[in-house]
This record gives sequence, C-alpha cells and structure tokens, in this order.
Amino acid sequence: MNDRDIAAVGNKNPEEHSVLLDCCGGLNNLDYSKMDLTLMQELMKCINLRDSNFCIAVLAIFFNPLFWNVVARWEHRTRRLSRLFGSAYLACYCLGFVIILLNVYRSHSMTVVMKSQARWDVLERTEVFYAGAALIVLGTVLVVSSFLALGFTGTFLGDYFGILMDDKVTGFPFNITDNPMYWGSTANYLGLALIGASPVGLVLTAFVAVVYSVAITFEGPFTEQIYAERIHHSKHE
Repeated sequence: MNDRDIAAVGNKNPEEHSVLLDCCGGLNNLDYSKMDLTLMQELMKCINLRDSNFCIAVLAIFFNPLFWNVVARWEHRTRRLSRLFGSAYLACYCLGFVIILLNVYRSHSMTVVMKSQARWDVLERTEVFYAGAALIVLGTVLVVSSFLALGFTGTFLGDYFGILMDDKVTGFPFNITDNPMYWGSTANYLGLALIGASPVGLVLTAFVAVVYSVAITFEGPFTEQIYAERIHHSKHE
C-alpha cells in the first residue's frame, strides 16, 4: 500500500480499516510458488516451438492482415491498383483473390502443425470434440452470413478502392458482432484445435485472435474515416 492508500484507510471507520488491512495482508502473503501450474506445464510439453512448420504458421498468421491492410491503404492513397487494372472493381477482385489464397495457405500451414505435433490427452474427451464441432458450425455461419451480407467487394476491402456501400450493414450477423468474419474464422480454428486435441492449435488460435484484434483497431477507424470523407465531399458538391 502506498502513502495515498494509507491516508485513505485512515479516514475509514475502524471496522472498514480492519477488513481492508486483512484483505491487503492476505494478498501480500499469498505464496504464488504453491500455485498448481501442472496443467500449463503439461500443455507446454506438448508443443514444439522450434518446429519449422510452427514458425511458418505463425508468420502466415501475422503476415496476412498486415499484407492486406498495407496494400489496401496504399490503394486508397494512390489508386495505383485501380489504374493498373483499369477498374476499381477488377483491382478489388484481384486483391480479394490473393487474400483468399493467403488465407488458404494459412489454414493449411496451421493444419500441418496440428497434425504433426503431439495431441493432448486432456482434450481427448467426447464433450471437447462436440464443443469443437459446435464452434466450427458457429464460425462457418458467421463467415458465410457475413460474406452474403457484404458481398465480395464489401468483404475484401472494397471501401479502400472507392467502392462504398449505400448504408451500414446492421442485420445478422453484424447485430451480434461488428467483425463476424474475423471472429467466425477464429472460432473455426479453435474448433479444429479442439477436435484434433491439439495444444499447438490452441496456441496458434490465440495468435490469430490477437492479430485480428490488432487489425480491427486499425481497420475500424480507417473505414469510418473513408465514409466520413464521402459525407464531407457530398455536402460540398
């Protein structure tokens, strides 16, 4: 406790003072060395972080969102791809096709690691298998319904090519989450990891979730800026 905390304690009545000191004392006297880390140790024993396939999968996970964000922002600033292909739509379709190929490769690289590394007996349970299957169904529903709601250009960064939607999509699945495509993909990977009883799959899925979370912090405000610019230009026309 610092001096400010002590001063605050001094202003409380004796009973509150005693309870607070007991709580703080309990936290300070907690012996973290006695915590049971057996499960975490068993998990890490099943994962080979030096596996080249693991490193490739991690690189694919980090590279994909970085690639499409950099390229799309470059296109938004310069319109180079649109001029190169002679059409904003054609340029968007080509970038979308590349993104699909990159995501297929990422999924393949993750699957290779899951199959090549050890399974975890803690996950070798019927209920875990069914939970994984349920996550895959949920993830597929989110991804497919998101694609149907946005269309190809809406899904694959058409906003950055100047292909803007008339109105914000607010129906399913966007009434559940703002980024159903990302979280649906994450649910699919988690489901595959559970079905395969793959500890390395759990770790890779955590990487996917972190990378998507970071991507969202950049993509969301930038997309809002694009639409704000359209409103600004329309008011001055």
